[in-house]
Amino acid sequence: MRRTLRPYLLVVPALLLTCGILYPFGLGLYYTLFDFSAAKPQPDLVRWENYRAVFTQDAFWNSAWVTVLYAVGAAGAETVLGVSVALLLHRSSRVGRILEKILILPLMIAPVIAAIIWKLMLQPSVGVVNHLLEPFGLGGVQWTDTPTGALLSSIAVDVWVYTPFVAILALAGLRSLPASPFEAAAVDGAGWWYTFRRLTLPMLWPYVLVAVIFRFMDSLKVFDIIYALTEGGPGDSTVVLQIRAYLEAIRFQRYSFGISYTIVLWAVVYLAATVLVRHLGRIQRKAAEVSG
Repeated sequence: MRRTLRPYLLVVPALLLTCGILYPFGLGLYYTLFDFSAAKPQPDLVRWENYRAVFTQDAFWNSAWVTVLYAVGAAGAETVLGVSVALLLHRSSRVGRILEKILILPLMIAPVIAAIIWKLMLQPSVGVVNHLLEPFGLGGVQWTDTPTGALLSSIAVDVWVYTPFVAILALAGLRSLPASPFEAAAVDGAGWWYTFRRLTLPMLWPYVLVAVIFRFMDSLKVFDIIYALTEGGPGDSTVVLQIRAYLEAIRFQRYSFGISYTIVLWAVVYLAATVLVRHLGRIQRKAAEVSG
């Protein structure tokens, strides 16, 4: 009896987790079919009207554009910097081992706390960043008081927090690469750039793309860093889709309409993840050919 029940008992935690995910998702999807709000506690069935209103709202397209800019900018910068740092740390040395320990410090800080710290540091009058730049004639910069500055500052904080994550994944990938192709290239007299372009980068791409997938998906769903740093301002220049959903559902108390934003965002993230994961499979096959 125990052997018969064991497989089913092992499935129970996964089943409970699945139900815990699907139930609120299904309930939210159900609520989007009504016009439920604080002003209307007895909602009417409106079917797809909330989604139509979302896609015909100028604020949605502005938030979608800001979300794409943020996700592409943050994920791109973190990938370039993370891989660069990993290449520097790959050469074993005492300094490299010390830097590896220091590298994980930003990951130990909650993103919202990091954003609050940077918000204080970027204050135009009392912030330490302007104080350090003042001797170079660059003091008094309005870091978060202009639309472009606020978006770039938010991306910079994201890069500061999550670049170590990409660097750690890339460093793990570098240390797992087979040595024989590099030894053969060294015997043939291949230079560093040729070896990096023809061997290191193609075999490292699967690890880098895994980091890109994680960071791009997370950046599309960002809320904490931007809300703590700019609260979506100035104006709506940093109002990403998550913040727009929060404003509609919580601040404006239009619950069904706000949930519709989150469902649209889920669909975007799902489609982007599907495309990237399929591309990852192709990259893995090419990397296997190079290492073989």
